[in-house]
Amino acid sequence: MDFAHESYANVKTEIKPLIEEHWKEIALHTDDIKLEPNWNAYSRMAEQGALRVYTARKNDELVGYFVCIVMPSLHYMRHLFANNDILFLKKSQRKGTAGIRLIKFAVEELTKEGVTLINVNVKKKQDFGPVLERIGFEHIEDLWQLKVK
Repeated sequence: MDFAHESYANVKTEIKPLIEEHWKEIALHTDDIKLEPNWNAYSRMAEQGALRVYTARKNDELVGYFVCIVMPSLHYMRHLFANNDILFLKKSQRKGTAGIRLIKFAVEELTKEGVTLINVNVKKKQDFGPVLERIGFEHIEDLWQLKVK
């Protein structure tokens, strides 16, 4: 398995089927909240230098990604925070340590550029928090959601 920091422009087309697979696996309200990524917003963030895409490839095929937004914190302006947007590894690649190695690779790359904190969201439906904890992450917050329409 090969890991890389790739530009959004280079992965934009091939990431789409994986995002669809990811959505089908973890989405809660699939009947009335359909997947509609705002590709223009992703492009703008990439152009502004805020979007990071770390990839996992096997035989040059994209099999996973760790995508985050890096920017100065709104509360601690002297610190760069990386907020994970999406993290996925194809089911066929989840045996072994590929997921851990992808996350560690992203952490190393983000650390090199001076990021102070990395935040990763974990769905209760697919809780990989224990994996994050084993590699040094701390459980700091829960997110509560109310579907109103």
